[in-house]
Amino acid sequence: MRRFQKPKREVTNFKPRKKRVCRHCTDKKSCRELYIDFKDTKKLSRFLTEQGKMIPRRTSGNCARSQRQLAIAIKRARHLALLPYVADIPR
Repeated sequence: MRRFQKPKREVTNFKPRKKRVCRHCTDKKSCRELYIDFKDTKKLSRFLTEQGKMIPRRTSGNCARSQRQLAIAIKRARHLALLPYVADIPR
């Protein structure tokens, strides 16, 4: 091995994760006509963490269009005080 050559990494065989599917749309047409209601706080709270942060798209499995509508609905619900901006964190 040369002086400045990095050692080769061992190849680990791992199973790739299954692609998550968007809950809101079954096909592209239904996704275009989708409207996520900001008054449905029970549905919106599924996409929030315990601290009140929005769950990212790669974790929730939403498509881009659904994630944008979800973000707008959460922001509207927060503005009308239906959802908290920040949850109470005990110290």
